[in-house]
Amino acid sequence: MTFAFRPATGADFEALLDLSIRVMRSHLERVGRWDPARRRARMEAAFAGGGMLLIEDQGQVLGCIELEAGPDAVDLHSLYLEPELQGRGLGAAIVTQALALHPGRRFAIEVLKDSPARRFWERQGFVLVGEQPYDWVMARPPTD
Repeated sequence: MTFAFRPATGADFEALLDLSIRVMRSHLERVGRWDPARRRARMEAAFAGGGMLLIEDQGQVLGCIELEAGPDAVDLHSLYLEPELQGRGLGAAIVTQALALHPGRRFAIEVLKDSPARRFWERQGFVLVGEQPYDWVMARPPTD
């Protein structure tokens, strides 16, 4: 499957919020963190940062990813793919393309504890570097 990134706009917000709910709700419920208002606030913050990218193929929305370039690392947030597209290698291809946007940079991500996503990030070269009450902090060292 081919895909391209484009900056998300305000018109994309509700659809991406809905996607984030469909992807995250069961995981958040499992750890007692599901709160619709908090989910909306987190997506609003992601949009406010200006780094939210829509992932699409010929006008069809596949998902989104947020990249926030900081002084020490590029923080990855909000990688959400349509559930029926998960497990097919698309996520890995998206991460590869996202890393290529910031060559030579360290990347960091917070992964919800006990989420199957941790294995995905480990396969992408991320390692555990810290722990928070509900999240693992993972990083990928810079590569050339």
